[in-house]
Amino acid sequence: MPKAQKASEPKILRRIKVNRVPPEERERFDELLRERHYLHSARLGGQSLRYVAELDGEWVALITFSAPALNIKAREKWIKWTPRQRTRRLSFVVNNSRFLVLSDRNRYPNLASRVLSLCLKRLNADWQKEWGHPVLLVESFVDESKYRGTCYRACGFQALGPSSGYGRCSRDFYQEHGQPKQLYVRELRKGASAILRRGRLPTHLIEHEEVITGPCPFRAPKLNSLLEAFKTLGDSRRGHGLRHRQPFVLACAAMAMLMGAGSYQAFEDVCSKFTQRQLRALGCRFNAKKKAYLPPSDSTFFRVLNHLDAAVFDLVVGQWIMQQDISVLRALAVDGKVLRGSGRGDGKALQLLSAVSHRLRLTVAQEPIEEKSNEIPAIKPLLGKVPCQGSLITADAMHCQQETARFVTQELGGDYIFGLKGNQNGIQERAQLKLPQDFFSP
Repeated sequence: MPKAQKASEPKILRRIKVNRVPPEERERFDELLRERHYLHSARLGGQSLRYVAELDGEWVALITFSAPALNIKAREKWIKWTPRQRTRRLSFVVNNSRFLVLSDRNRYPNLASRVLSLCLKRLNADWQKEWGHPVLLVESFVDESKYRGTCYRACGFQALGPSSGYGRCSRDFYQEHGQPKQLYVRELRKGASAILRRGRLPTHLIEHEEVITGPCPFRAPKLNSLLEAFKTLGDSRRGHGLRHRQPFVLACAAMAMLMGAGSYQAFEDVCSKFTQRQLRALGCRFNAKKKAYLPPSDSTFFRVLNHLDAAVFDLVVGQWIMQQDISVLRALAVDGKVLRGSGRGDGKALQLLSAVSHRLRLTVAQEPIEEKSNEIPAIKPLLGKVPCQGSLITADAMHCQQETARFVTQELGGDYIFGLKGNQNGIQERAQLKLPQDFFSP
């Protein structure tokens, strides 16, 4: 009898349907999780979706997806993204936070993998419909003292290693619970991990990237040295009642710019996330009324920066960066971007060519691109602002020019890696004759 039942299992599993839980069934769904799931909790963090699997109208499994863990060492090592990238792109990851099989596992051994597979097929579309953005990666934690994780392996999940055995108890406090769990991950889209660690996301994903900065990469002592560098410029403002000294405002603006901010409002947003210790190191005055160190507002940034020579500002920041760690210049990426909120008289925004450190993902120099021009003429003055001897310069196919290559190698004493496309007459054909085919994408 059991053999006949197993033989018919594939036909039975094909009748399973997975649907989102309707609002009127939400209470029943949560009650079952509280009663029968080993965590005895139906609380889900952040954005979430609830699914129920039915066999001929009967509930056979419950499954939920919700916000991912904030920081997992094994996941970050596997994706290889920076802290800033993780902060901006964590919304592309979801966590399979609950999975409860209601029917007898011995009766349908492959039920769990069938339900999980059906959910994964529709998860991205459902998430976009509900929350307005796609998801690329699914993670899940499995207590292997209770379960073997077989259904996850059957659905293509990869085990990355156990968690540290700590649980988040409050905003900045973690408590050891002594129950490490195995972390499983699966890409919903091929190459998702490579996409998440790219310097620039594909066009269809950029609009969904969080417009926030990651953590400040410099500690308080180094921030204090940035303040000292800007003290040499003095303060061009006059009058009483100045809440913030100019060196402090400039130091905040420089740090915000290095962290990717591209507007006065963005400067304010970035600096509002600095800790009290960081603001104090940057030269902030203590506000007795608020009993705290307060960052400058966007209007303060506007007033101070509007009366400053941009070239002098760039020079101070560049010299300070090199004093901190010359290794940040060993590999620089040259890339163009549009400065938001910088519309000219013709309505076109200001374009900047930037040199970004590969190691710290920090902008070390910028050069405005002239109107009715492109990035090619701007690369020489840009790289002339930083010592590039021994540096590796990377750029896209637009800069694959003989003169640019000569400038980098013979005048700057550096090396280069430029992209190559078919728009360069004859070069790609010659490269295909000289180089192995592994160099060329299909």
